[in-house]
Amino acid sequence: MSTENEGNAVPPAPSAPPVPVDAPAASAQGAVSDGGAPTTPLPPLPQGPPGAAGQVPGPASAEGPQAHGQGPAPHQPYGTAAPDGSWPPPPAFGDAGGTGGAGGGWGASYQPPAPKRSGRGGLIAAVLVAALVAGGIGGGIGYTLAKDNDGRGSTTVSAGDSSASQVKRSAGTIAGIAARALPSTVTIEAESSSGEGGTGTGFVFDTQGHIVTNNHVVADAVDGGKLTATFPDGRKYDAEVVGHAQGYDVAVIKLKNAPSDLKPLPLGDSDKVAVGDETIAIGAPFGLSNTVTTGIISAKNRPVASSDGSASSKASYMSALQTDASINPGNSGGPLLSASGAVIGINSAIQSSSSGGLGSGQSGSIGLGFAIPINQAKYVAQQLIKTGKPVYAKIGASVSLEDSTDGAKITDQGAGGAAAVESGGPADKAGLKPGDVITKLDDSVIDSGPTLIGEIWTHKPGDKVTVTYKRGGQDHTVALTLGSRVGDN
Repeated sequence: MSTENEGNAVPPAPSAPPVPVDAPAASAQGAVSDGGAPTTPLPPLPQGPPGAAGQVPGPASAEGPQAHGQGPAPHQPYGTAAPDGSWPPPPAFGDAGGTGGAGGGWGASYQPPAPKRSGRGGLIAAVLVAALVAGGIGGGIGYTLAKDNDGRGSTTVSAGDSSASQVKRSAGTIAGIAARALPSTVTIEAESSSGEGGTGTGFVFDTQGHIVTNNHVVADAVDGGKLTATFPDGRKYDAEVVGHAQGYDVAVIKLKNAPSDLKPLPLGDSDKVAVGDETIAIGAPFGLSNTVTTGIISAKNRPVASSDGSASSKASYMSALQTDASINPGNSGGPLLSASGAVIGINSAIQSSSSGGLGSGQSGSIGLGFAIPINQAKYVAQQLIKTGKPVYAKIGASVSLEDSTDGAKITDQGAGGAAAVESGGPADKAGLKPGDVITKLDDSVIDSGPTLIGEIWTHKPGDKVTVTYKRGGQDHTVALTLGSRVGDN
């Protein structure tokens, strides 16, 4: 797999139910639409030996997921290996992470007439294949049931206005942070020209009306579709896609006729986040907009690969922040906040299970959520606002996506018959050759091709890195300067 293997198609993923919208119901987008929004449920752990259920076929470029169209994209349905043995295995669940039939899929209490795209994932060779959290028309039925049951034989006790007015919460409490952050978040509804789509979340990036979210949240509206953003106070605006990066799974949209009172959320420093730090997630799980959940940072630098599972989809890779804050379909694109209220990540994917095992059962939070670190997302967003296109760092070599814990092996041949090591590229200048196995990038251990890609993408073109690799059983170390690739193609 080459760090440029982004061009490979990802096998179709199970469909996800739509999320309620003012416009026609939109179908859940890839495993990425969440609660309407694209929060991707993670696929199950492969059950077979390496090379079977958890195998990742084909070379991928070390410059981006399957940029050269070689190895298969890292997301296939969860649970079992694809018929051709490709990685990751197909999802074990039936409908985009939801139960099959009516009352099943992500973000909806019923299944839409047409299948929707959903994300896939799996935990393979230390690479977590996360399912994008997508959402469809969900939330409506659940709300109706709750409403119908309300007041049937129940007794309501109300506090007087005087006592209620005495309740005060300090700015540092979760309630205080939520009160400040919610007005700067939006529920995004994306609809394609054919009427398919989903719901996700986003947050205000600047006073000019730019909103940051996941690529999989807005993908349906990229080519002639419809995009709207609704604030908690009910104000709704049409929007347009400014730029989107499928490899990073980051997108920027801009409100049309943006209001003058926008307040961007403060951005934190994701490099300084520590395991155990408190987190607050905001989103629209299963179509329930403006939902706030809490947790902690469970792990850092978690290698995660995700895709919406469509035939034309390219994989997304991240060195993610893992959190146990409840994240469900519809949370995709929403902010993950620190205890001080600063954005430290963008909620993007989850591992889901209804029976306690990875990758099986209905999609929903089991305490394994993954967010794109804000330091990376900020850089990508700024590039998209400036040029409309993403810029990826690369080493100029194709590496294998096969299940492995030994490292990222440079393949004998690149995508489409091209050379595995780009002539004159960073890897070539550093003396790397086909067959070399990269085991470390600076101080980060590399156990597979997808892990290498995610780690490279935490850097910027021009950054100098130290690569440790094995050749003929011997360890070697070399310094190289990362190159660049513009665009997802």
